[in-house]
Amino acid sequence: MTTHSTTIPAGLPVSDTTVDLLVIGSGTGMAAALAAHDRGLSVLIVEKSSYVGGSTARSGGALWLPAGPVLQRAGANDTAERAATYLDSVVAGSAPPPRSAGFLTHLSATVELLERTTPMRLFWAREYSDYHPEEPGGSAAGRTCECRPLDTAVLGEYRSRLRPGVMESGLSIPTTGADYRWLNLVARVPRKGIPTLAKRVAQGLGGRLLGRHYAAGGQALAAALFAGVLRAQIPVWTDTTLLRLVGDDDRVSGAVVGHGDREVTVTARHGVVLATGGFDHCMEMRWKFQSEALDPNVSLGADSNTGEGIRVAQELGADIDLMDQAWWFPAIAPLPGKAPAVMLAERSLPGCLIVNQNGHRFANESADYMSFGQRLLELEQSGQPVEAMWIIFDQQYRNSYVFGAELFPRMPIPQTWYDAGIAVRADSLRELGARIDAPMSDFKQTMTRFNENASLGEDPDFGRGRSAYDRYYGDPTITPNPNLRPLIKGPFYAVKMVLSDLGTCGGLKADERARVLREDGTVIAGLYAIGNTAANAFGATYPGAGATIAQGLVYGYIAARDAAGGG
Repeated sequence: MTTHSTTIPAGLPVSDTTVDLLVIGSGTGMAAALAAHDRGLSVLIVEKSSYVGGSTARSGGALWLPAGPVLQRAGANDTAERAATYLDSVVAGSAPPPRSAGFLTHLSATVELLERTTPMRLFWAREYSDYHPEEPGGSAAGRTCECRPLDTAVLGEYRSRLRPGVMESGLSIPTTGADYRWLNLVARVPRKGIPTLAKRVAQGLGGRLLGRHYAAGGQALAAALFAGVLRAQIPVWTDTTLLRLVGDDDRVSGAVVGHGDREVTVTARHGVVLATGGFDHCMEMRWKFQSEALDPNVSLGADSNTGEGIRVAQELGADIDLMDQAWWFPAIAPLPGKAPAVMLAERSLPGCLIVNQNGHRFANESADYMSFGQRLLELEQSGQPVEAMWIIFDQQYRNSYVFGAELFPRMPIPQTWYDAGIAVRADSLRELGARIDAPMSDFKQTMTRFNENASLGEDPDFGRGRSAYDRYYGDPTITPNPNLRPLIKGPFYAVKMVLSDLGTCGGLKADERARVLREDGTVIAGLYAIGNTAANAFGATYPGAGATIAQGLVYGYIAARDAAGGG
């Protein structure tokens, strides 16, 4: 890693200091810092890693913003009442109702603040359905918003300090989530895919010729927040770790942080905001609270997310909740020494299915990724664990769609995948079943049943294609069901999958003002938790794409407002 100055802006000393608000974590924590600065508070951000941006920078960058200014400008006709009905339905008591209510109440003010204090420009990703659109108040049109591609040159000398994204590409194509849908279908729907690809290639490569470095998704979102922090001259200490909180029985008044071999005390007159992420890469906690079957370190969350914020607050008596939950995300099994490869549309597209070690289907492949992961854990808890997971597809599928964000239509699966045992190829389904060690009779029965039903556009076993969310990532040229097609002609392929995640979402129990609560329900004054450091405001559910980052931003605003005396 390139050696960097550990203070941003450069030259600000890491030494004992006093500020109004201390924010620990530079993902959605930057929203809390901007909101506090906007209210006249002095702020310091402390970041464990050398990079700024946290898991936000590694994300797809979507924001679930129901009935907010972005949807209103786009004429979405959504209402807060309808959104509240939806959240009541999908959260279903798994989180306190005031948490959802607080999110909806302060959403518009948060968006207005961020659009005023940062260069982010948001748009509605029309048709990106809520994850459970059939529930009361759900929206098939969707409530997800994104940043328009942003020139990261706005960060100046600090551009290299932005945490790299999951899908960094040397092609310099700033791809939004809305673009991804059509780029993935470029071989099937060229009238949509080709203009989208041409537009982004021109923007990316053309921008480079002009000295611009356009980014999209989480990179654009994190860069915009970072630019706002730089513009406001909010200091950021990087390479600085939270060690312990300080205060008395009445109030948290600061923290001791570690920088190199030194301990530094930061006094915070108005409080401390914990935005340290979850415990994505602390396998001891994951095996304890979630599942002993989880593969080590396959999370897509930032590698610096190891649970310090949660553990340090617990030392003061803070309560925890939803520790078994994560933003689960099925992914392609990693090559040795590598991270898992992102999968999103792959599971929804026709001409594929997913089987376990017994050659059986076990879920709706097209379901949202959190629900898919929850299904895996439910099966494990019921004594039917999925010990191996393979996505099966045929040559027509491989010729038609992008796979793993890197393999464009017709590109061969790399030999390294075969060598590592994460991919197999066979001329017949019988041979394929044998090569993944599935019982032959079971695998044959699965494939026969799937193909017969897919020919009719039906999935009586798991309902694939019935939800508007399923269909969003389907192939609109396939009828009557854009998610289903039989696998008839070889060669056939199987690629091994793992259960990854975008970060854990269980953590400190917080109220509708982002204040951390003790086990007896009383407030730990001066201590706030947001983002994945706090238990999911939406309980055990993922309402729609971007609900994780959106709640982090909104609760960052709420925490700053409360700390400043806004109540």
